[in-house]
Amino acid sequence: MPNSDNTYGTYNKQTKIIGQPYDGSTALTTFADVAAAQAFFFTDAALTVMDETCTVLEWALVEDERGDKTSLKTTFAFGTKGNSDIAEADDWAAQYNTRKTALIDAGTWTKVVCTFTDSSDHLV
Repeated sequence: MPNSDNTYGTYNKQTKIIGQPYDGSTALTTFADVAAAQAFFFTDAALTVMDETCTVLEWALVEDERGDKTSLKTTFAFGTKGNSDIAEADDWAAQYNTRKTALIDAGTWTKVVCTFTDSSDHLV
């Protein structure tokens, strides 16, 4: 569950569509629900980082051109701790970036090779 630190608003809203590379030779995995897609693409550690650092975090399945739900969409944004004594590196967006980078560097952000596409069509 995302943090509730929205007293000072939310910032840095982004939407990403996470997809499976398709070369025409293999079948894509079709997902029954968001939880199945999350478990397919992301490690538990990655999902924990998102849950702990994002203030806004919404997920939805995305249909491909055949109508199969083969991609995952997420919209996320960050609140701020709002305390002038907090170093920028300790605020939510910076924690997200630092922890995400550490997992990527360790090869433990995603479970499979996937694509990330920016979208301006936010879920919230």
